[in-house]
Amino acid sequence: MIKDKKAAQTFQVEIVETLSTIVDVVAEDEQSALLKAQEMYRNEQVVLYPDDFIDTQFNIFQ
Repeated sequence: MIKDKKAAQTFQVEIVETLSTIVDVVAEDEQSALLKAQEMYRNEQVVLYPDDFIDTQFNIFQ
């Protein structure tokens, strides 16, 4: 019996790493707290490090 050889294909694989941390934000309401946290993150006042690693996912696209 002869085995059929499959031709090699190219696949796109997305690799997603999730980092997470919790920061205390003083604000008048939840929306303001979220906006402040986003600003702190953009201004690099909050930086996520490898120790903040939670998960890795691999997703394939064809």
